Amino acid sequence: MEWAAGCCAAELRANAPIATENAIGRDFKRNASIFTTAPHIRYICLYRIIDYTANVKKKSTPGSTAKKKPRQKRTYESPARQRQADETRSRIAAAARLLLTRNGYAGMTIPAVAAAAGVAVPTVYAIFGSKKGIVAELLDQARFGDDYHALVNEVQQVTAPLERLTFVSRIARRVYESEVPVEDLLRGAGMLAPELASVEEERDCQRYDRQLLVIDALHKAKLFRPGLTRDTARDILWCLTSRDLYRMLVRDRNWTPQQYETWLNEALRRELIKAI
Repeated sequence: MEWAAGCCAAELRANAPIATENAIGRDFKRNASIFTTAPHIRYICLYRIIDYTANVKKKSTPGSTAKKKPRQKRTYESPARQRQADETRSRIAAAARLLLTRNGYAGMTIPAVAAAAGVAVPTVYAIFGSKKGIVAELLDQARFGDDYHALVNEVQQVTAPLERLTFVSRIARRVYESEVPVEDLLRGAGMLAPELASVEEERDCQRYDRQLLVIDALHKAKLFRPGLTRDTARDILWCLTSRDLYRMLVRDRNWTPQQYETWLNEALRRELIKAI
C-alpha cells in the first residue's frame, strides 16, 4: 500500500466531501469503498480511516456525554489590591535603583533586590521577570512621569492632524531628556551597552506601533507630500524620532534640548507634509 505523508481526518473531510462523518460512521465496508470511488484520497493510510471511524462512532453514540469544559476561574480585582501591587512594584524598583548606585549592575542581583525591598524572590520574578525587566521599569519611570502624562493629556484635546504633529517633537524631547540620568546611572553601574540596547529596542518597537495614530490622521486628511506613501511616512516618523538622533545631536554635538525639539518639528513637517 502506498502512504500519503501528513494526511489526517481534517484533510479527508476537506478533500473528499463524499466522506462525511455519517458515511464513515455507518459501516466500515462503505468506508473502504472510498479508496476506489474517490481517487484523490486513494493513498490515505487505512489505519487512519479506521481510527477516524472509531472516533466518529464514539462521538455519535446515543447517550454519550460531551466532555465538560473546565470552569473559568473568576478573577478578583479591587482598588486596594491594585494599590498594594503598585506599592510593591515601586518598592522593588526603588530598592533596585539604590543597589545600582551602591553595588553596580553586577551587584543588583534578584535576591539582593528582593532582600532590600523586603519581598520574596519569587515576587520579584513574578512582577519583572528578570534584571532586564527591572531596568526597563527604571527607565519607564523616568520617561513617563508627570510631565509626559501632562503632554499626553494635552494632545488628546487636539483634533487637527497638523497641530497633533507638533506634539511629536515635544514628547520625544521630554522622553529622551528624562531618561538621561537613569541611562547614565546604568552605564556608570557597569551595564553593558548591548544589554541596555536590548531594553531600548523593545521600547522602539512600541514607539513604532503608537505612532500609527499620527500617521493615519495625516493620511486621512490627505496632508502627505506628493508621492509619499503611508508606510514610508511611518518609517520616516519612526526614524526621525529615534533616541539615537537625540543622543548624537544633544549629547555628542552639544545641542540644547530646545534646539533638538525645534529642528525635529521642522524636519517632520518638511519630510511628511505637503506645501500648504
